[in-house]
Amino acid sequence: MTDLAQRSPAAGYRRGEPGYRQITLALFAAGMATFVAMYAAQAVLPELAREFRTGPATAALAVSATTGLLAFAIIPASALSERFGRVRTMAIAALTSAVLGLLVPLAHHLPLLLALRGLQGIALAGVPATAMAYLAEEVHRDDLGAAMGRYVAGTTIGGLSGRVLASFVLDHTSWRWALEAAALAALAFTGAFLAQAPRSVYFEANPVGVRVTTANVLDHLRNPRLLAIYCTAFLLMGGFVAVYNMLGFRLLAKPFALPQSVVGLVFLLYLAGTVSSGMAGRLADRVGRKRVLVVSEVVCLVGVLITLPANLVCVITGVLVFTAGFFGAHAVASGWVGSIAHRHRAEASALYLFAYYLGSSVLGATAGIAYSAAAWSGVVGYVATLVVLALLLAAVLPLLRRRHARRLT
Repeated sequence: MTDLAQRSPAAGYRRGEPGYRQITLALFAAGMATFVAMYAAQAVLPELAREFRTGPATAALAVSATTGLLAFAIIPASALSERFGRVRTMAIAALTSAVLGLLVPLAHHLPLLLALRGLQGIALAGVPATAMAYLAEEVHRDDLGAAMGRYVAGTTIGGLSGRVLASFVLDHTSWRWALEAAALAALAFTGAFLAQAPRSVYFEANPVGVRVTTANVLDHLRNPRLLAIYCTAFLLMGGFVAVYNMLGFRLLAKPFALPQSVVGLVFLLYLAGTVSSGMAGRLADRVGRKRVLVVSEVVCLVGVLITLPANLVCVITGVLVFTAGFFGAHAVASGWVGSIAHRHRAEASALYLFAYYLGSSVLGATAGIAYSAAAWSGVVGYVATLVVLALLLAAVLPLLRRRHARRLT
């Protein structure tokens, strides 16, 4: 890992500087590694359901086991990063996850596969738990939104790459080789992160115990603005994973009956998130976070409703719009946390990600129940309800800000 010259703590890296490019490229690679490992399994869910003779909701646990245990490991991983440093924590997490990913395809029983995926989630927690705090410390406040947008862009391309790669390999071999290929890709992106990641300049080790970490977490949960953003992350991520978990089942079934390789290409729609996350981050820096968040959520709602007709053009268009809206909202909300939390930022970011991945695990898995009960219409109604609830939270954010300010005075 490379060293950078010491800088004034009042500044942080500005857009256009070598340090800014280096840190954002490193975090882009980290996002790629994390999401390739996390979501490649989503592309093989129908095949897992077929091989292990189970339904969509149970097969979806191959994703939910990872995101669920990742959610619960986020806060401990954040505490470890306070003691051992941001870059070291992310490096160990990414390498451990890549090794576990190589073992997952060797499982011949569903419980063992789910256990390995759960362990992979615990290992992965160190990257997202630390990345946002790392950026908030090292990047100038005025450019944080754009930097966060680039990190989120890495997560979108990582999610896309994992799914498309797994789908392509699955069409030619088996789901085992599909997951093995994704694990090797995650290992390569981890190497790119290690080669680029600059040493933390402004990080100061702050070893904390369970009692202090708990106190810091409770302090953030007393802030109604942060609590609203955490709930927003829970709802939106749950809806997003619900759509992509069930999308493969819908497109492989009649009336579409698409081949696996074509279904895999649908994940290229993730590129909409790559574009929208960067745009949303820059717009939030200029016109305000609330406006961009609300617009992004409305885009999500419109997108999921467009997918209702049994028409392939409508499905693709709707998922494209929905994906763009989701990643725009995520880029804004994740950057907002670092702006609101002026202390204990690692715990604040960890709480956001706890809610984010808990939503992925719980709401993403239960979408299988909606699909079994009412097919795709059930999924659309389920996801639309989650997005409407997130819009209501965005509407009350200004009120929560004023109320919190009065309480502090």
